[in-house]
Amino acid sequence: MASGLFALLDDIATLMDDMAVMSKVAAKKTAGILGDDLAVNAEKASGFVSDREIPVLWAIAKGSLLNKVIILPFAFLLSAFVPKAITIILVFGGLYLAYEAAEKIYEFFVPHAHDDTLEVLEHLNEVEVLSLEKQKIKSAIVTDFILSVEIVIIALGAVVGSSLLTQIVIVSFIALLATVGVYGIVALIVRMDEFGYKLIALNTQDDSFSDKVGRVLVKSLPVIVKSMGVIGTIALITVSGGIFVHNIDFFHHLFPILPGIVREILVGLVLGFVVFLIVSLVKKLWVGMKGEADA
Repeated sequence: MASGLFALLDDIATLMDDMAVMSKVAAKKTAGILGDDLAVNAEKASGFVSDREIPVLWAIAKGSLLNKVIILPFAFLLSAFVPKAITIILVFGGLYLAYEAAEKIYEFFVPHAHDDTLEVLEHLNEVEVLSLEKQKIKSAIVTDFILSVEIVIIALGAVVGSSLLTQIVIVSFIALLATVGVYGIVALIVRMDEFGYKLIALNTQDDSFSDKVGRVLVKSLPVIVKSMGVIGTIALITVSGGIFVHNIDFFHHLFPILPGIVREILVGLVLGFVVFLIVSLVKKLWVGMKGEADA
């Protein structure tokens, strides 16, 4: 009986060790999209008066948790009964990620109008401000839903050959880590400038140590948000390219002399701009048809 107990404990230890290893693999594969998730949510939670940033972020975080509660059961059911669907969804998700990256690159090089939320808020009353907040929260939760699907599917793709219990534990852990980690970091980022102002006002001395640190924090916020946008875009290209290269034979054997990371970036960029051109063309045709119908 004692030997059976020790054997059971050894099996549990082995299982936990395997889960730890696979969790690291799943976390590594989802790291790229988490960077984009972080950049997107930092942008969504900023642009409000300081005392509304955390309530807005908290509302988005609750919506994100609900998104994952909805997504996870469907993902596990697909993995259990239609495992090929995971690869199909993964590829379609990769197309969306590549398109999003291409759109960001296009917007960087082609001038376009920017919406300044703070300037808009100055001319609205309290009811209109709350209505605008609800719209931004809803938009952020919809975006989070798409990113959450990708996080779950990519994590599931990393452990698709494991037992259902292992998949449930690891993917649920990654999903929870994504929500808590991303929104926790975003909360720190969006409050950087507020903390910086408090340091500047800490004493009456000019150019004190607290003043210098405070100014660095205030000036760093927009730089960090923009940097995360750039890093997130690069991550989107790499993640989407990796999905295509590892799941489609044609791309897997394309340009074998090139390093893997270079192939992934090239494939992600090319397919991203192909999808971007198709979507842009469809949008123009739709607007044209709608204009003719209205006329």
